[in-house]
Amino acid sequence: MSILRSFPLLAIPVIIYNLLVMGTGGFSTASSTVSTSLRSPVGQIPMPASGGQWLFQTSDIILLVALIALFFGVIASSRSANDVLAKHVLNMFLFIACLVEFLLLRAFATSTFFLLTAMVLMETVAGFIITSVSARKDIEMAH
Repeated sequence: MSILRSFPLLAIPVIIYNLLVMGTGGFSTASSTVSTSLRSPVGQIPMPASGGQWLFQTSDIILLVALIALFFGVIASSRSANDVLAKHVLNMFLFIACLVEFLLLRAFATSTFFLLTAMVLMETVAGFIITSVSARKDIEMAH
């Protein structure tokens, strides 16, 4: 159970992105090919007041999943449990993996993956900050 609580939720959209890349031809695929796949329409919703159509794309769905994962990841960082350190370490490994993919592999040189990498970095830094602030408060209350 501890492993599941330590699992970084932002790994889910990163895995989805990796699967999308594998489906478009692999890691050496040009970023333009992946960008085209990310821009493929998933659906549309009519706007009741304006009469316009909201067209959402694959990249929108991935980023929405990432935002939800970021939200729950930051909330989970506020717990003062024993598995928080493992969560921070796994988040750091996820960030390093994302950074390496972004910098070294063509298929990951997209704005969508950059935003995913930035979210992973924000969750990692926020987790360290939240943990250190709560630890400082615990020490102050003990005195």
